[in-house]
Amino acid sequence: MAHPATAITPGPSAVKRPARVVLLLQDLLFGGTQRQALELARGLDPARFAVELWMLAPGADFAPKAEACGLPLVWLSQRPTVGLDALRGLWRRLGQTPPDILVPLTAVPNIWGRIFARLQGIPVVLGTCRGGGAIARQHERLLRRLAHHHVCNSRPLGDTLTGGLGHPASRVTVIANGVDTDHFAPPPDDLRPVRDVILCVARMSEDKDHETLLRAFEIAAREHERAELWLVGDGPLAAGVARLVARHPFKGRIRAYPGGADPRPFYQQAKVAVLSSRREGLPNVILEAMSMGVAVAATAVGAIPDVLSGDVLSGEGRCGLLAPPGDPEALARAMLTLLGDDALRERLGRTGRARAVADYSLGAMVAAHEALFERLLAACPARAGERGSM
Repeated sequence: MAHPATAITPGPSAVKRPARVVLLLQDLLFGGTQRQALELARGLDPARFAVELWMLAPGADFAPKAEACGLPLVWLSQRPTVGLDALRGLWRRLGQTPPDILVPLTAVPNIWGRIFARLQGIPVVLGTCRGGGAIARQHERLLRRLAHHHVCNSRPLGDTLTGGLGHPASRVTVIANGVDTDHFAPPPDDLRPVRDVILCVARMSEDKDHETLLRAFEIAAREHERAELWLVGDGPLAAGVARLVARHPFKGRIRAYPGGADPRPFYQQAKVAVLSSRREGLPNVILEAMSMGVAVAATAVGAIPDVLSGDVLSGEGRCGLLAPPGDPEALARAMLTLLGDDALRERLGRTGRARAVADYSLGAMVAAHEALFERLLAACPARAGERGSM
């Protein structure tokens, strides 16, 4: 005879229908979090998880790719900013079609998604911390207990939740971002870059600190007459970055491009990938550059040192060069070192590619989420779809 506790605990394998998983985003504009959400949604086993993407505001850059994968998309409001209309839509949707698991992504979804989901009795509410400023922006000090569990994409963020805020370690899981290493593959030899392009693929926001990058490029450009800087991305500070570029003494060697669904053509033209962030979790662009075999110069924030650093003494396993945040001289020196040393640049690129394949695959990221989802569902007394019949 089964033990009573075992008999009344409906694990995922005991329920025939897939668990409904909702990924709640602010929008589907081009961005690292949106890309990761899409990769997770299309990678989850459909026999076990039925995934939907809900958005609080318009912005459909990734919508064609999501629709091509057959993913249901729900826009909760068509107003350009998240306001009462979007929040009312979220409240109604959670009540009318409650998911088994709610996974809010970025600050606003993490705030309101957690509050509303707990009030509606959603079985599993999974908080996420992905960027360097997420702990503060999402008011984790106040709201962390509203999540049944947290997923962080970097060890430093997990440490802040547990060590800094006292959140139980048993309720925090670190799952690194994944990169499609087949899609982001090094180009053939005949497409190797011939120009000295320094590439920055980054949302134009305060965290990314394009001002420091432009100051660093001014230093580098004075020493390296063939150096070019390519900026790829959109964001709230795009106009401000454009003004800085317009006043730059080497503006003729700077190009700016909007973000896009496929940044591979830019990586193929780059000799160096650069990121000047002041705050980070685990940036996708670092993993994409590594997977493409491009050497990286980046600031030592978030999980970037863990990803790029090798052995402290020998340097073995190193994938890129690091600089302190907000230090244009140090960042310029890192970029110049890579541009001026072909052997070093190519060695770091090969090592980065190998590490991306070994440690940061999409398969590993998806599998880790699947295991966590099943564990959390097994621990809850009822799934959302069965609540009415209990």
